[in-house]
Amino acid sequence: MTSHEEIYNDQPMSYEDMISRQPDLTGIIKELKPFNGIDVLDLGAGSGRLSEFIAPEAKSLACTDISGSMLELLDEKLKGKGTAQNWTTLVADHRELPIADSSIDLVISGWSISYLANSSNKDGSKNLEEIMNEINRVLRPNGSIIILETLGTGTETPNPPAFLKEYYALLEHEYGFSHRWIRMDYTFADISEAKANTEFFFGNELVDKIEENQWSTVPECAGIWWKHL
Repeated sequence: MTSHEEIYNDQPMSYEDMISRQPDLTGIIKELKPFNGIDVLDLGAGSGRLSEFIAPEAKSLACTDISGSMLELLDEKLKGKGTAQNWTTLVADHRELPIADSSIDLVISGWSISYLANSSNKDGSKNLEEIMNEINRVLRPNGSIIILETLGTGTETPNPPAFLKEYYALLEHEYGFSHRWIRMDYTFADISEAKANTEFFFGNELVDKIEENQWSTVPECAGIWWKHL
């Protein structure tokens, strides 16, 4: 199976089409931190699933990602919506952000930090420490952090992959984040569309589950971790 890194670089439209089948997160994020009129950093912004609803209301929005292809798609989406140009896109590593000290009110990161912080990466906990140091550096006093990550695809209740459990435990016990979970199901027109639009990213194991359960709606659980300084 093609790696996720290759997908983000070479198949941004396929990825965008898949995640566009998930629920809108605007209301949930606003419950945790209203973003109207503040400076926001979307860390690992990808194709803009969070940026597209934050940009119209934020004072400014910095969108960083390691994939230039995903940021190009994000730019196209926001320009297509006629959003006032209050955003910038920056190719950057989470551990070394081209963002000024104490310049951000909200750092939000969706399905991204896990690539560096998981236990399959020998430097996972060190990477997480460096990322948190960077987040704290760019945040203003009383700033907020919101992180979203997977708790299992093809599962109706949280069942996170083993290699992410240590990372999640560190967020809660080492870094003091609060936590809740939500459903982020993918809704497709039919079973064939569900298989065709998920196999490239999740592989045959999920396709087999879709076939076995006859899912046109593929269950997904997600965790939200948040912290107010």
